[in-house]
Amino acid sequence: MRIIKRLVQLVVALAVLGVAGFLIFGPAIIEKGRNQVATHDPYPVSDKAQALHDRLIVGDWHADTMLWKRDALERGTRGQVDLPRLIDGGVAVQVFTAVTKSPAGQNYEGNSSDAFDNITLLAIAQLWPLRTWQSIFERAMYQAEKLHGVAARSQGRLKVIRTRADLEAVLAARAAGEKVVGGILGVEGLHPLQGDINNLPQLFDAGHRVYGLHHFFDNELGGSLHGFSNKGLTPFGREVVARLAEMPVVIDVAHSSPKVAREVLDMVEVPIIVSHTGLHSHCKVKRNYPDDLMRAIAATGGVIGMGYWADVVCGDISPDGIAKMIVAAIAAIGEDHISLGSDFDGSVGTAFDTSELPALTHALLEHGLSETQIEKVMGGNMMRVLRARLE
Repeated sequence: MRIIKRLVQLVVALAVLGVAGFLIFGPAIIEKGRNQVATHDPYPVSDKAQALHDRLIVGDWHADTMLWKRDALERGTRGQVDLPRLIDGGVAVQVFTAVTKSPAGQNYEGNSSDAFDNITLLAIAQLWPLRTWQSIFERAMYQAEKLHGVAARSQGRLKVIRTRADLEAVLAARAAGEKVVGGILGVEGLHPLQGDINNLPQLFDAGHRVYGLHHFFDNELGGSLHGFSNKGLTPFGREVVARLAEMPVVIDVAHSSPKVAREVLDMVEVPIIVSHTGLHSHCKVKRNYPDDLMRAIAATGGVIGMGYWADVVCGDISPDGIAKMIVAAIAAIGEDHISLGSDFDGSVGTAFDTSELPALTHALLEHGLSETQIEKVMGGNMMRVLRARLE
């Protein structure tokens, strides 16, 4: 009996050590495999390109940094975004998007909204508050809390932008030489509403200002680009979109079905964005909307955020490759409607991180874009939309 008792104690001890090891090391291992930056030699950045980049207002519509267990104030050895790297990259405004649900087996072709949710395991592994383990609404709220916490500890280097005045204050501080970054909160899919429009004011009060309607599955608002229904907006979806159009927020259709996107365009008269994507005529995949739909979105005064990962680029994802896609997008959609939408820290592999954005400015110059065109793409177009929608 004594031997059996000791064996049981040993098994329990090993189990406890195993769980402790997973909780301590697991999140870092998971992210390191998800958000990789390819090893590369330094990219060229001419003196002219660096001087231009230093004058730019750089903005990025999409990064999922708040999903992961690391301190965004510290320069990371994994992932693609943190405050030191944003400052090195000359980024003025970064949207931090809350990811709240991810179906097992996630893919671009078709996912079930009832599939096992990967974020549940991630929330548990990262020891998020208990309230987030079973509530996607609370996950959106918690990721907002995380960004506010980072800003509070940043000694003024990160400011959360809620209003147009907040935006202008950040830009004025940068113009005066301060190394400050403005962070804007967003939600990747409005399934956190959980079918209740009364949850929308709470998301807004938490600071969320960019509202993606969908992620990788159909939800209460309607069909996802990656769901099975291919449907348009539900009555609830129409109610939510109408409410969003009245609020000082940005509507994002990046993962919505084409039918949803077209119905949104028919419903509202505000600038619409696709926060992170590619150009279909450059990379013919389902993830990239047809060019005619992109042009219709642009006609609202909106913008298309160009991503940096292989699935939407179909080829070279170095700064030179991304520049080629941007040049093609300008030709297809127009220079006033192209922005940056990296999808950094969104479980994508890239060839550079946010600190290396001067290399993209260099590549855009090399491909013949004017300084005015580069100013628009790197952030000017994004600022126009934010100024139009924030109050």
